[in-house]
Amino acid sequence: MFVDLHVHERAFSEDSRMSLAEIVEKARAMGMGAVCITDHDSLGIREEAERYSRETGFPIFVGVEVLTVQGDIVAFGSPFAFQPRTIDAQEFIRYVHSYGGACFSAHPFRNNQRGLEEHLAAVRGLDGVEVLNGSTSLEANRKALEYALRLGIQPVGASDAHDTKQLGKYVTWLPEEPQDLTGFIRVLRSGKCRPAVWEDGAFRVVDSF
Repeated sequence: MFVDLHVHERAFSEDSRMSLAEIVEKARAMGMGAVCITDHDSLGIREEAERYSRETGFPIFVGVEVLTVQGDIVAFGSPFAFQPRTIDAQEFIRYVHSYGGACFSAHPFRNNQRGLEEHLAAVRGLDGVEVLNGSTSLEANRKALEYALRLGIQPVGASDAHDTKQLGKYVTWLPEEPQDLTGFIRVLRSGKCRPAVWEDGAFRVVDSF
């Protein structure tokens, strides 16, 4: 199934203009099997997302985008959302994995001093690299893909949406259809996921771009 792994909801991401209901409505209309809410340095949406997921019957997986000392990492399964630049990237990866979670580098080469950039080659244990990010230039995305392939890290895609127009621009194909966070993390850590793009009214898996 197709899942947007990196989405911001307005209640806990001040730069977002989307409500949870708007996110789910569009994700479902586009044919996604689930959607992920990954607010900046906050897990505050977790209880509301769990309630709304039960109410709508649509899987919502809550993670967090943490700005580590070296750059942004999106994590699932972390019980705590660290404040910006307060934890080392390697330490955060170990922390997430100690709780059975999964994490990937977000927009590593975006020109905003928030990506891991060259640190991507130094850290160990990432479960993925965001090689397609909807708010990042094609050149920077291609560089992320080059690093992912060279380092042997699973490439993934996500919109990094802050409004409904962005949602679903890029997503990730999962080889299974997990219905809960535990299952989702297991699939994300499998190494079998692939990035995909929205094109001509449908999602298409891509290996290069």
